[in-house]
Amino acid sequence: MAKNVFDTLSERGFIKQTVYGDELYELLGKQSVSFYVGFDPTADSLHVGHFLAMMAMAHMQRAGHKPVVLLGGGTGMIGDPSGRTDMRSMMTRETIAHNVACFKKQMSRFFSFEGENAAQMVDNGDWLLGLNYIDFLREVGSMFTVNRMLTAECFKTRMEKGLSFLEFNYMLMQAYDFLVLYRKYGVVLECGGDDQWSNMLAGVDLIRRKEQVPAFAMTFSLLLTSEGKKMGKTMNGAVWLDKEKTPPYDFYQYWRNIDDNDVEKCLGLLTFLPMDEIREMCACYTADEQGVKHFDGRINDAKARLAYEVTRIVHGEDEADKAKRQAEGAFGGGGEMPEGTISASTTKVADALVELGLSKSKGEAKRLIEGGGIRLNDEKVASFDAEIPAEMLKEGFILHKGKKQHLRVSVK
Repeated sequence: MAKNVFDTLSERGFIKQTVYGDELYELLGKQSVSFYVGFDPTADSLHVGHFLAMMAMAHMQRAGHKPVVLLGGGTGMIGDPSGRTDMRSMMTRETIAHNVACFKKQMSRFFSFEGENAAQMVDNGDWLLGLNYIDFLREVGSMFTVNRMLTAECFKTRMEKGLSFLEFNYMLMQAYDFLVLYRKYGVVLECGGDDQWSNMLAGVDLIRRKEQVPAFAMTFSLLLTSEGKKMGKTMNGAVWLDKEKTPPYDFYQYWRNIDDNDVEKCLGLLTFLPMDEIREMCACYTADEQGVKHFDGRINDAKARLAYEVTRIVHGEDEADKAKRQAEGAFGGGGEMPEGTISASTTKVADALVELGLSKSKGEAKRLIEGGGIRLNDEKVASFDAEIPAEMLKEGFILHKGKKQHLRVSVK
């Protein structure tokens, strides 16, 4: 095996915590390791938080290790309390099955399912949905004390508002998943977001106690801004990997417009570019006496590279090239400006904003217009009741939303 993937993941900023870390480092450096990451199907698309985990999995597969993608068709029936202040809404089996199918389709582009260390995709609904509860309590429940479970961070944050017994079972279910995957596929390492730490420790402990064999856990850093806030959120909601929910151009623009301080981190986590090249691209700043970085204009080239690379990985080269041309066109770079259409019956600017998806409601459109953020061609729209001029309805126009969104609009 080549470079130890533990070193690769550490250098790129993935690793947050490990258990039995020295033993795991040695194992990853000398043999192929089967590992898994679980994805509960809480929506019909993956989002950028999932993307980080899948990039880590891709690095591990490239280093010779074998990924097992665990889809939570069973655990999705309960809902993970980790990082939540309230209980998740209950989903039907039909909704979960639909979401699992969507996940499978999206994930197939991130991993190789052929070759010596081919990825596998399994669904824990296969063993959880038909589980005999008495047998489960005897085999798994007997291995845990309530006292210790209540010290877990994922439960402590819920104690004030109330923790349902349904959710209290989640930790045991996730631990049991690890045990089943060890027995069926030889999986000895669970990976996931750092908010899963307590659940992952439970699985490691269960395998080591029941099977008397080594088992390990590794958590990945959550995708946070330099201010500690979760990335992947916009005014319109989450940044999805499904191009029907977040179009490739909007996806590209999200990464093109992130804060200067987050560019190097995101290049390390979300692209396959060499770290030396990333550091060189982002070494375009001076630091003041307080150590605050002040970037020069070259950071914009690094942002454009980030946006292109991430869009290429998620949506393919053709979509990345198109989004790049559209962005260049929107900002006067000679490329293609993104286009949109409105119906002939749409005559008011506010209605056009909603129809084009540039605002979620008329109320939001009103705030945008009254705040001076909307222009038709070069004319600022002054009134919420403003009509689109007749000649523009005939010939089309450029709609500007703030300084960053520009759309060539035609009438159908």
